[in-house]
Formats: sequence, C-alpha cells, structure tokens
Amino acid sequence: MKNTLLPDTQNSKDLRNIVINQVGIKDILHPINFVNRANESHPSVANFTMTVKLPENVKGTHMSRFVEILNDDECNFSIDSFMDLVQRVADRLDSSDAQIIVEFPFFRNKKAPSSGVQSLLDYKATLTGSIVDDKSELTIKVVVPVTSLCPCSKSISKYGAHNQRSHITIEAKASEGETLYLEDLIDLAEKKASSELYAILKRDDEKIVTERAYENPAFVEDIVRDIAVELNSDKKINYYCLESENFESIHNHSAYASITRQK
Repeated sequence: MKNTLLPDTQNSKDLRNIVINQVGIKDILHPINFVNRANESHPSVANFTMTVKLPENVKGTHMSRFVEILNDDECNFSIDSFMDLVQRVADRLDSSDAQIIVEFPFFRNKKAPSSGVQSLLDYKATLTGSIVDDKSELTIKVVVPVTSLCPCSKSISKYGAHNQRSHITIEAKASEGETLYLEDLIDLAEKKASSELYAILKRDDEKIVTERAYENPAFVEDIVRDIAVELNSDKKINYYCLESENFESIHNHSAYASITRQK
C-alpha cells in the first residue's frame, strides 16, 4: 500500500535558480531485444544512460522512474522505434528535454567466402536519442572491426606486406524523413577495408581473405577518404563523424584518421 504521508522531497522547491541540463541514471545494464534492418529480433544486453532536464525551481528528479521505464515491459526497440522510448522518458519525467544513450553488442550472421560456414560477428553499436524542446534527434554509431594492409609495405617488401586489425567508427544522423540503419554503416565500412572479418574461417576461406587484403591495400587515410566519398553522396545522411584506427603490427602505436562533416 502506498504511504501518502511520506514527504516527496524531490518535488520540493529549490531556491538556487539553476537549471540542470541533464540529470538521471548512468551505466545501468538491462536486457534488450534489438530489431534489425530485416525486422529480425536479436537479444542483447545494453548499457543505458537516461537523463532529463531539471527546471531551476525543482530540487530533484525521480530516479526510480527511469528504471521503471526499462522494467515496465520487455525492452524491445529498433532504429525506427527507439525515439518512442525517449519520448516515454520525457513524458514520465514531465520534461520537454530527454536523452537516452544505449550501447550494446550488435551481432550479424556472416558466411565465410568459400566454405559458406556461418558464424556471428559482433559490432559495438550506440544509439543516442535526444528530445530538446519537443524536437527529436537520433544519432547512430557503430564500430566495425576490419583488416587493413599497408600499401607502402607491399610496394617495398620482397615477401609480403604487414597488415593489422583496424576499427572503423562511423557516427551519423539521417536526413529528415529518412531512416539510417546500423547495417548500412557496417556494409560501407567493410566494403572499403582491405578485407572484412569473420568469426570462423576454414583453410580455403583464409586463403581468400588473405589474398583479398593483399589485393586491396589501404592507408588509414585511404579508408576514411573512400568512406567519406560514399557518405557525402548519400542523401539519407546529413551529418557524420568518421574515424579509422589501425592497430599497427610493426609499431607500438596506432595510425589514426578522422573526417567530420555537417551537410
């Protein structure tokens, strides 16, 4: 039974007259079902940060309401429906400004290039949904692991070329009326790398992947420029921040490049 005699301290007046831009909960883990581009549901575990704007005259927000929203029903969402969850936060906390940042491993079933053996490969995905003065904005980000092979090493070496694993990170916002999926960004990153990765490779597959990388050498500069060309021509995208980090196999440092553009 609810005890209505207990004081509601959060709703008491605050006299300092200072707006808090973001207040809420951070780093809460919760199971989700993420619905992908093909309308398939995939279970995962996500890290949530959920905040709202607090008016200058209110002492505190109701922290438990954020957790209640996650536990009301099964936490199912897609790129198309994620902003509905952000709106629920704004409505439940009586705020015109709300934000959810959710990070989770996103898995794709991939077939090896020769044997066709199937395996799951994981990508780090981040969705950031914001409502500011009742205006919605969604940013999606994905970190794509790939292989890069050094063009310089290939041109000067007698026996081969050094290669390394690389991380291509693409953060993007869709143009008004358009939808941008995680898979769109993953496909683009893998296409522009020396080779994409697979969780399982048989011998014939390994031969193909190794030779594919050798035939497609790319500096870190080449990777970001090649991807930027595609992003610049894609009318679905009005903003992107693109990074590539090559974890060098013959140096104790990474090679890095970044391009940001607001259309």
